[in-house]
Amino acid sequence: MSDPVTLANARLVLADRVLTGRITLADGVIAEIAEGDAVPTGAIDCAGDYVMPGLVELHTDNLERHIEPRPAVDWPHLPALIAHDAELASTGITTVFDALRVGSIHGSKARYEAYARKLADELLAARAAGHFRISHFLHLRAEICSETLLEEMAEFGPEDRVGIVSLMDHTPGQRQFRDMSALRTYVAKKRGLSEQEFIDHVANLKELQRLYGARHEVGAVAEAARYGAVLASHDDTTAAQVATSRESGVGFAEFPTTREAAEACHAHGIAVMMGAPNLIRGGSHSGNVAAMELAEAGLLDIVSSDYVPSALLLSAFRLAECWDDLPRAVACVTENPARAAGLTDRGRLEVGWRADVLHVGAAGNVPLLRAAWSRGARVS
Repeated sequence: MSDPVTLANARLVLADRVLTGRITLADGVIAEIAEGDAVPTGAIDCAGDYVMPGLVELHTDNLERHIEPRPAVDWPHLPALIAHDAELASTGITTVFDALRVGSIHGSKARYEAYARKLADELLAARAAGHFRISHFLHLRAEICSETLLEEMAEFGPEDRVGIVSLMDHTPGQRQFRDMSALRTYVAKKRGLSEQEFIDHVANLKELQRLYGARHEVGAVAEAARYGAVLASHDDTTAAQVATSRESGVGFAEFPTTREAAEACHAHGIAVMMGAPNLIRGGSHSGNVAAMELAEAGLLDIVSSDYVPSALLLSAFRLAECWDDLPRAVACVTENPARAAGLTDRGRLEVGWRADVLHVGAAGNVPLLRAAWSRGARVS
């Protein structure tokens, strides 16, 4: 454990208010919270900056970006894992659920090979060796529309820190890719397919859905229960899809594509997660519902950085402007995702909770991360 640290003369973002005071981190937990602007000897003077909980990230593609920085480029995995970890720490993320795809496709040019088990082994070994600055769990993205989903999921067990399993059905013509032109643009850019190859790819995915879709969905739900993982839906579009998610035991919904789906999620007690890039850009790159529209309607509970790690902290301050409520906004990137993932020891500034803490200044309305601590150890 690191030496005790006191951050003083700070605006502490608590669960229900912002309090001027100080906070002490000791033995990996928050040891004291006190009101007032005094700066005890040896304390860090935050000069009125914010102190808030470390960010909790449930769904990020960032690790895959480090592993494959360009199409078909397989970067050495340990350096990629360490760089990924350091990048997240530098943006204020102190807990991450690293998203790994399970379910492969071999029957077309747009191939997706199995990689999750090997990469998970390397990640868990790096964690055990103490190479990481922040807390890592696994998030298995279960590709329903694939050839080998259940075989790949069978390779994981309760000992693997699989915290989340998300049910992903990327069959063309529905959910995220209702707009086939958006799918064509995405696949052509990522995989370099000709028009005929794209047509063949779409036909292959639809056939995989016909052959395996129902069995894969049932099997993935069962595997999530075997791991002890939280189940998430992905890209729900209709109220009927949300009802199915609820029947499967889904705890939170990743990126619902319509307001109808978000409203249905709340009606069923399912938390709604949206992407920070959508929130900051003012809309979805796929033409789906805008995250800010859901926020303004009171339908947004959790924010994920998705493909831009630095967007997570910025999104909290954008939501604070929308709601005029900083604690509520910060909860969307701290306590709410922690709770959705079943973590009860982090996400809030509270005595006895894990000492994952950020010191945040500002340049106008842009937050500036000045320092981050994970379990009381400074990581950025």
